[in-house]
Amino acid sequence: MKLLLIIFLSLNIYAGDILTSYRLNGIAQIEKEMDLELSKKEYWDKIVENKDTTFGYIESYNNILACDKSVSTLELYSLDENQSFNYRKTYDAFTGKLKGDKVREGDLKTPIGIYQITQKLSKETKLDPFYGPLAFVTSYPNIYDSYRGKNGSGIWIHGLPSEDRDEFTRGCIAINNSSIECLDRNIDIDKTVLIIDDAKVKQNISKDTLSSILAQLYSWRYSWIYDDIEGYLSFYSPEFVRSDGMNIEEFRKYKTRVFKKVEKKTIIFNDINVLPYPNTSNIYQINFKEFYKSDTFKFTGDKTLVIELGEDNKIKILTEK
Repeated sequence: MKLLLIIFLSLNIYAGDILTSYRLNGIAQIEKEMDLELSKKEYWDKIVENKDTTFGYIESYNNILACDKSVSTLELYSLDENQSFNYRKTYDAFTGKLKGDKVREGDLKTPIGIYQITQKLSKETKLDPFYGPLAFVTSYPNIYDSYRGKNGSGIWIHGLPSEDRDEFTRGCIAINNSSIECLDRNIDIDKTVLIIDDAKVKQNISKDTLSSILAQLYSWRYSWIYDDIEGYLSFYSPEFVRSDGMNIEEFRKYKTRVFKKVEKKTIIFNDINVLPYPNTSNIYQINFKEFYKSDTFKFTGDKTLVIELGEDNKIKILTEK
């Protein structure tokens, strides 16, 4: 209770009103008021103000790998002691034989998008020598790739064979063996995100746009917690398709049934990242750790939303997982 009061005071909310609300309605009403405060852009303006938004709003990544296919480079940026992303190194790279975004298996193109590194492979894991001493497996295809009908797999960052090297790949990103070993020494794959574009990866992202997206993310959460089905669904695009194939009408019916239970819910978001999607002007990827608990269901894990930002600066969720 003491912590709740301190937080409210930091938001410049009159303490007497808090105590009166608590006296008359209990702690649940105070929680609701705090949840509402989290959905206000003014709160997020203050959070973002001193945040390094070079690549977006980032809470959980320490390293950014930025691949520019137009000049065949892979750049490493790392978080410093001042919580800023500093340029560290550029690695010369080989990318797909053909230009453009990857669409299907075997098209010899490197995808454009945002990817996690899911695994490290080496000779200890019986990595084929063709890929050099190390390989980092990426999460291609991601949910936005799948939403757009793209397929294929096996997109890695890897080294090079000692002989018979081509100056291109079948879709992977390849760097010299000394470079892949250097990269391995300088990143934690669980704290690293890979961004691939056909040009220099976007930098210096608008703080105003990011705080607006974050406020709306928490407005979506507010509607979810307090069973406002119409408010909740208003955040979804008519073109929404969930990662399992559920379209917007099926999703609406499903969520309407769930919301009718009117259960007490706890929903907490941690490690939030909001990144502009490469090669687009108004698409953003949001990922975070979600803790969800109700009377009948409990979930803790990763959540990803891909949203479209409209001309009115309102977000619409295109897909989620």
